[in-house]
Amino acid sequence: MVTGQCECGAVKFETATVRPEVTFCHCSQCRRLSGHLWASTHTPFSAVTFTNDAGLAWYASSDWAERGFCNTCGSTLFYRLTGKDDLGIAAGCLDDDAGLKPGKHIFVADKGNYYEIAGDAPQLDTH
Repeated sequence: MVTGQCECGAVKFETATVRPEVTFCHCSQCRRLSGHLWASTHTPFSAVTFTNDAGLAWYASSDWAERGFCNTCGSTLFYRLTGKDDLGIAAGCLDDDAGLKPGKHIFVADKGNYYEIAGDAPQLDTH
């Protein structure tokens, strides 16, 4: 079982499995919402059980997607395309990230000028 939570514990969840590859998104929206870049894994939304959702809130960040966060501590936790069963989960909020590995970098043309992308993972201008 894979478990995760926000910083304060007002949002806790579990799921049977997550994709082992982490996607790093460098788009300006992800950078603003997360404070840097968005690093996430995925699982079906229908496979997630919230063991505490007292702090869970959703923000419609565009016409096609929403972001899940804790309205108590402010942790950015989820990304979900509207009407889809896929759920992006912030890799850093998982209690045990053993087995996760870099998968790809997306929207690299939008990355901040203050850092360089290291490693061998593919770098894509879109997704």
